[in-house]
Amino acid sequence: MLMQSVLFLAAASLAACGPKANIPPRPAEPASLPGAVAPAHPVAQLARALAPVLYLQPNEWYPLERVVAVKHPTARVIAYHLLWSDDVHGSWIPFTVPTDQELVWVGYDSTGAPTKLWTYWHGTILGTDWSNRGTAAVDVQWGKHGSLPRNVVEADLPARTKMNSFYLFSWLALPDIWLSRLSRNGPFCFCRGYGRYRQFTQPILLGDRIDVVAELEDPHPLLEQVFGHYAKKTAWPLDIEP
Repeated sequence: MLMQSVLFLAAASLAACGPKANIPPRPAEPASLPGAVAPAHPVAQLARALAPVLYLQPNEWYPLERVVAVKHPTARVIAYHLLWSDDVHGSWIPFTVPTDQELVWVGYDSTGAPTKLWTYWHGTILGTDWSNRGTAAVDVQWGKHGSLPRNVVEADLPARTKMNSFYLFSWLALPDIWLSRLSRNGPFCFCRGYGRYRQFTQPILLGDRIDVVAELEDPHPLLEQVFGHYAKKTAWPLDIEP
């Protein structure tokens, strides 16, 4: 018992020194950034027209801080880079990235209509046909911000990343969540049932939230200026077509 107390106090002391987010101010002149275009540019207009609607879980704690839309220079796909202020797990651990970058991609046809939706889901890129389905729609996981095509069937998710597994982990990892609160403000728990965990009812119209639109194959130099230090997830799905 004494050893457990000592270990917890040591972890708590470490957590108090956890990394803090240092997100740059919103750019005063976005079009001056690498590869960026002006708001009236056709690429910017297309990016806003194709921007998906995000549906948040109603108990989501962390705000969406920055959005950067990047059009691929040769393929008909636009990446929407999302910077959330934090992640519910592991934020107290030294040298971790103190923000949470997530990604959604929208493919489109020659008329500018969406045809495919990709979402970044815990190391896996999920691809979904979106032809004739209107505006792309994405469900955003509580606390972790993994992105899912709207109303995805859980059985279709990879075996190691089912929603019910993440819900169970949110209870098993309560000490981790509590330690994270020592370095920044955050929830005590997801203090509700699994049915609530699967509710995504709070819409964000992403087209109204885009900070910068650019046309680049490598978006990372631009994102470093807008996001600050971030996780640098993969820029594009492997199955995009010219």
